[in-house]
This record gives sequence, C-alpha cells and structure tokens, in this order.
Amino acid sequence: MTAETSPAGTRVRRIARGVPHRVQLYSRLIFRKLLASRVRDSEVALLVIAVLIGAVVSAVTCLTGEALVLIRIALFGSTEAVHLSSGEGIDPIRLIAVPIVGSLIYGFVAWGERRLRGRDIIDPIEANALYGGKMSLRDSISLALMTLFSAGIGASVGMEAAYTQAGSGLASRVGQALRFRRQDLRVLVGCGAAAAISAAFNAPLAGSFYAFELVIGAYSLTALAPVGMAAVTAAVVGRSFFGLAPLIVIPDQMPPGNVDFLYFAATGIAAALIGVIAMRTVTGFESILQQWRLPRGLRPFVGGVVLGGLAFAFPPVLGSGHGGIEVTITEATPFMLLLGLLAAKLVASAVSVGSGLRGGLFSSSLYIGALLGALIGQIAQQIDPILSTESITFTLVGMGAVGAAIVGAPVTMILLVLELTASYSITIGVIVAVLLASFGVRQWFGYSFSTWRFHQRGLKLKGAHDVGWIQELTAETLMQRDMVFVKSSDSLEAVKAQHPAGETGQLFVLDDDGGYRGVIDVATLHLAPPPTGGTASRVGDLLPLKQPVLARKTPIRTILKLFEESELETLAVVDSTVTRYVLGYCTESYVLRRYNQELERRRSEELGHSDLYGPAEER
Repeated sequence: MTAETSPAGTRVRRIARGVPHRVQLYSRLIFRKLLASRVRDSEVALLVIAVLIGAVVSAVTCLTGEALVLIRIALFGSTEAVHLSSGEGIDPIRLIAVPIVGSLIYGFVAWGERRLRGRDIIDPIEANALYGGKMSLRDSISLALMTLFSAGIGASVGMEAAYTQAGSGLASRVGQALRFRRQDLRVLVGCGAAAAISAAFNAPLAGSFYAFELVIGAYSLTALAPVGMAAVTAAVVGRSFFGLAPLIVIPDQMPPGNVDFLYFAATGIAAALIGVIAMRTVTGFESILQQWRLPRGLRPFVGGVVLGGLAFAFPPVLGSGHGGIEVTITEATPFMLLLGLLAAKLVASAVSVGSGLRGGLFSSSLYIGALLGALIGQIAQQIDPILSTESITFTLVGMGAVGAAIVGAPVTMILLVLELTASYSITIGVIVAVLLASFGVRQWFGYSFSTWRFHQRGLKLKGAHDVGWIQELTAETLMQRDMVFVKSSDSLEAVKAQHPAGETGQLFVLDDDGGYRGVIDVATLHLAPPPTGGTASRVGDLLPLKQPVLARKTPIRTILKLFEESELETLAVVDSTVTRYVLGYCTESYVLRRYNQELERRRSEELGHSDLYGPAEER
C-alpha cells in the first residue's frame, strides 16, 4: 500500500479538496456578519476600511512599478531603461524598434481585449460623477495591464492612470460588497485614488488633494479622515516595505525675490497656453486617424512609428518623464535643446494618447512643465544674470504650472512641489504660476484633460461632482400607478354618469387601440356643455391633440423642463412614443418635491449631517 492509497493519504486529499469550499463559505459568513453589524453606518468602520485600502493599494502600486522596471530592462536591454526619459545608456536601435514593434503588437492585443470586454471602461472621475462610485474591478485591472504594456514599450505616457484606476476599482469593489451608501462609496473610490498617487510620488498630501479635486469633486469633512488616512498609510507602507524614496532630490535654492514673481506669472500664462495646445493636439491626432479610417487595431502602430522617429532625434521623449525631470533639474541643458525637447515631448505625448496607447498625462505634463520652466529660467538669466542661482526654482514652477493646466488639480500640484522641495519660499512662487495657469485654461479652454476627454465622448462633465443621481431619478422611478382610464370614443354623458362631479382626480384618455391620448380633470369634464350639433359629444373631442408623454428613462431635469414647456400638471409615462401604452404618470408637484428632497439630502451628506434637513432616507 502506497502513501497515496493509504487511509491517511485519502483523508488528506479530502481535506485539501474541501479547503476552497471552506474558504468561500467562511468568506460569505464574514461578509454577512459585517453587513449584519451595520458596517456601512459606522464612520469608524469607513476609516478602518480606508486604511486597509491604502495599504493594499500601496503594495499594488509599488509592485506594478517594479514590474514596469523589469519589462523595460528586458525590452531595452539596459538597466538605464528604468527611467527612459533620461535618454542615456540605451541602444539607439532599440529606442526606435521597441516602440514601433511594441505598438503594433499592442494594437492587436487592445483590439482583442476591447472585443472581449464589449464596453467602455469607467474611470474614477466618471464613476463618481455618474454612477455613485460603482466601478468594475475586472475592467480596472484590464486597463492597468494595458497601461503597463504601453508604458513598457516606451509610450510617452504615465502610469498614474493605471495606479488610480486599479486603486479606485479595488476600493469600489470592497464598498459594493459591503453595500456602502452612495456617498460613502464615492469617498472610498477617492481613497483608492489618493493612496495610488501617494505611493507613486511618495506624496500623501498631493495624493489626498488629488482625490478631493479630481475624484470626489469637493472637499468635505466627512471625506477628510478616510482619504487622508488612506494616503498616509500608502506612503508609510511604501517607505517601510518597498523602499519608497523622494521622487527627486532638490538641491538648496536661493529664495525668490519680489521681481521673480513677474517671471513666475509669465510662466503661469505660458503654461496655460502649453496645456491647451497639448489637449488640442491629442484630439487633433485622433481626428486625423479617424479621417484616414484606419482600423482601431492599427492606430497605435501609427503612433509607435511617430514615437520611434521622435526618439531617434530626442531619446528623452520616451517614457513618462521622471528621469527627464531629474536631468533637467540637475544638469545645464542648452537653450535650443530644451526648446526641441519641449516640442518633441508635446508631440510624443499627444501622439501616444491620441493613437490609443493607454496611459495618462500626469507625469508627462510635469516633464513638459519642467522643460518650459527651464526655458523661461534661461531667458530670465539673460535679462538678470543673478537669477542663475534660482534656475531649479524656475524648473519647479513650470512643472507645477503645466501639471495644473493639463491635469486640472491646482492644489495637488502646489502640494506636490511642496513635498518634493520642503521649501515654503519656492512653493509661494509655484502658487502664483499654478493659479494663473488654471485661470488661463479655464478662460481659454474650459476643460482639464480628463474632462475634455469626457466632452469628446459626449459626456458634459466638468468634474467629479455627483450628478449621477439626477440621471437615476427617472420617470419610471417617480411615476404613480393609480390611473383611471376612459376611451376617447366614450360619450360625454356616459362618462359623466360614471364619474360624478364630486369625484376628485383625473381621467386618462386612451385611443381605441389603447394608445395614450391625454389626461382630463373630472371637473373639466362636467363643465363641458351638453352635446349639440356643434359641440363635443365624445371624450376625445375635448382633446383635439395628443398630449406629450414621458419615456420611462426620462431624467428628472428633462421632466421638469417638459412640464414647463407643456404647461400641464400631469404627464403620462409610456412604454414607447410609438405605441404610447401607459405605465404610470408623474405630477409636477410630486416631481418638484422629490427633486428638492434629493438636493437637500446631497447637501446634508456633503456637510456630514445626514439629518440636517430632516430624517435621512436610506437607498
């Protein structure tokens, strides 16, 4: 008898086979216990979950960054490929070949992945604005992997989109499993994004305000503790277990003088122009590819060819730009080379994103800004040579200004520079440039890069403010069903006899085929004169035209607008505008009351007082 056929071996195999079932059973039991203990009603529980999310997201972010390093070393054949944008120590043939061949393979992989997925991926901003924080973890992982692919082959994009997508997707999945309320789920999505940025840049303050400005869309006291603790936890975990270090080591600088702020103001205005150009170039390149009618799977290859050509002349355009920022800060770069790099990096980033290579412009915008700041710093030195002691300050000011112009998160960029430099005096200069850059983009363009992408897709979003509840309040959810029907062919006298004058309410008039004709008050019916040769004799004669109707998915704002235009107090909800079969009806007074209740409820949640305007209503 062998060990495998012995009774003990049989028992071990049975136990081993039962382990997955027991794990699944215990997991369900834990979730039920958590739900039974009303976890979603506890702010302490939300804080604890935010801390756990921060730790997990930090580990995922750091491990993904390590994976990117290994991929680049394998593809470009050098340890110098860790920071591609440094432009040093890499075989020129690989600099050109890897983006071109890689983008060709990427195109086919992305085409197949999209076919399998069959839907657009919802990012954290869109999820919080329209869907109450609900995201697909599977889609988020898919986007993160495709971003890792494109960044690995040298696309001029950053990994921040992958980090925040994965972190927010994980947080959303946890919140949905625990059945968190809409507002708390939105906060958890912000926690995931904050932790990702914090771990990526070793900057918990910047990570927190990235969540407030871009993902949650507002700063609130209820979100402060969870988001802040998630970001701090992510930074601590990254420093403790993954050796997270400052992104850039900044040498000491002379504090800027009063006149320098004029240059910083000019930097802010220039940054706004650069930001608008970058965003326009992305959509312009997309339009060109659409006009060429290239298959979606071949578009990244076109971007890869352009990227490879740019890399031949300017190797630092590859990658996100972290290495390039360090080179720009620590080394003196000739003016014309800076100018060429600025133009090449703008085109490379726009081509990468516009051709369909996954990734964001967070890090790329920082590098573009660093190049712009260094250029303006050299111009300033020609005017006043003493400013040569502040060259790094100009670079940092430009970095923050262009980052704010493109990303659309001014406070985040200010705090990022503050955490990088620990210099209050330099940060004051950054504030001036960032504020002017943000103001300029808002005046001349009106969108950040993320909201501009939504606009291109037909989503009229200006940020992550929660407007999804407006779309969820539809005619179907607001309608009442206590209808009384009559036929348009029924005689007035018969209907009057059936519905006495003292009876309050309305009658819904249907055509002979069952389609909706209109609604009429019982009082109006009895005020109609007796039928004669020239007056109405049937109910339908009192409604010469068919009244407007509501489709079942009509949102509440459209309903209110239709009430105003039609000057009716009641509108029927129908299955379709063709058959017009009545499902229910909405009254203007009830719709207005529900609209005001929801507005008050959202405001109460933002202020952290769920019963400020009355008892909180669970959803």
